Amino acid sequence: MTFTDRLQALGLQISPPPAPIANFRNFVRVGSLVFLSGQGPRETDGSLHTGKVGAEVSTEDAYQHARLTGLNLLSVLSEAAGGLDNVRQAVKLLGLVNATSNFTDHPAVINGCSDLFVSVFGDAGHHARSAIGVGSLPNNISVEIEAIFELNS
Repeated sequence: MTFTDRLQALGLQISPPPAPIANFRNFVRVGSLVFLSGQGPRETDGSLHTGKVGAEVSTEDAYQHARLTGLNLLSVLSEAAGGLDNVRQAVKLLGLVNATSNFTDHPAVINGCSDLFVSVFGDAGHHARSAIGVGSLPNNISVEIEAIFELNS
């Protein structure tokens, strides 16, 4: 089963990637590695999930926001790779959680993205990862995640 088949079997679709919100690219490819700029929990209609995790956003809701962010990363990755079936493996994620100062369960939030990648890519979806809390994120989004993938040559 291809990665595209797995995505469809999960009942998931990826939308076209959004335009960058500032002077940067959504991705940069260096050799077989592709570096994906941070994405957030943007719905297909353009709306964003916002708020502080540990205050107005629950850990469970933030997990879903991270999963949605993962879908948005897959959208950028598909464009960068010429399709998801050209991906060899996930390499690294950096997950940022817009959290209150006493919130400590950042890994549980970013698991939303990590779990999605393993569901889509199987063993090739396992990656190195950092999950940290921050005092704010652009547009008050609840999570932002960037990623590095290795592509087939």
